[in-house]
Amino acid sequence: MLSRVDNFLETLKKDGKPDRFVKQFEATSMVPGDPVCFYIRGNRFPGMEPLIDRWGTRIVWPAGEIGAIPDPNPAYQVVKDICDWQDYTKVPDLVANCSDPAAWAEYMERAKASTADDTLFMMFAPTGVFERMHFLMGFEDTLVNLMVEPEAAAELAMAIGEYRYQGYKLMVENCHPKVLLLHDDWGSKTQLFMRPEVWREIIKPAYQKAYDYLHEQGVIIMHHSDSFCEPILEDMIDLHIDIWQGALPQNDIAGLLKKADGRITIMGGLDAGIIDRDDSTEEEIRAEVRRACMEYGPCGHFIPCITYGGPGPIHPIDGIINDEIDKCSKEIFG
Repeated sequence: MLSRVDNFLETLKKDGKPDRFVKQFEATSMVPGDPVCFYIRGNRFPGMEPLIDRWGTRIVWPAGEIGAIPDPNPAYQVVKDICDWQDYTKVPDLVANCSDPAAWAEYMERAKASTADDTLFMMFAPTGVFERMHFLMGFEDTLVNLMVEPEAAAELAMAIGEYRYQGYKLMVENCHPKVLLLHDDWGSKTQLFMRPEVWREIIKPAYQKAYDYLHEQGVIIMHHSDSFCEPILEDMIDLHIDIWQGALPQNDIAGLLKKADGRITIMGGLDAGIIDRDDSTEEEIRAEVRRACMEYGPCGHFIPCITYGGPGPIHPIDGIINDEIDKCSKEIFG
């Protein structure tokens, strides 16, 4: 029987031979709060007072809610005119503010204590290029600007991409993570937020340099996008994305796995709307996990997982999910 890490790595290989399903995030230990992440985001927790991040976005996390969000009040929109975006916000200088060896040493001590045996050390890089754009301008204005001001939108996207690249370099040079979990949601359940051509012209180039770098450094790129990304699968492969994490079952996951032919691993497939509700029954949870495993598993390069952007569902159902994955592994892998 392969170790958790070896089984995970076999699942990623084009011609790998895993001996069972990887159970969600079992092969990785995610350690958030590195100096880059903390510098940009600050200390966030439910019920906190609103805070302003380094880009100028007002972040709120009301008590009882499951996560922090940019304040949707138009009064707090940072960039009022994308053509003059540099008048409203400044790109944070990560190299100047996040290079202190002592801060990285403290983080690495915590990372070593938090990384379980037989797991891969995974760092966390939320708020990708598109998400940062709508954090700055609001969702509607961002989508409009992609259409009516594509040159300015591309300039802002590339500036965000360069900032992300500098952050990744600091992470890799100081911590040498095995896996980097990166976030950028590019669509809804049923379609991209923009035409594929617009995504290719504006968003994709802003990722190329950074993802090329991570690939060259041997870092496993786990990109979270719990979205409908069928039209850009080949582009995600071009960007060296090793794992598309959070893939919703509204995508034709089986068809995409066959098309990819081992060039990318898809992680997700479990419909949270079925399994992670207050009134979800064990029978419903097991049925949905089984459906995903049996429908996508035979295609290979599939990791059954909740589609959220990190370990753990909202409700305490992980035990049921993982137990059903084990049962399906025995049936499919023997």
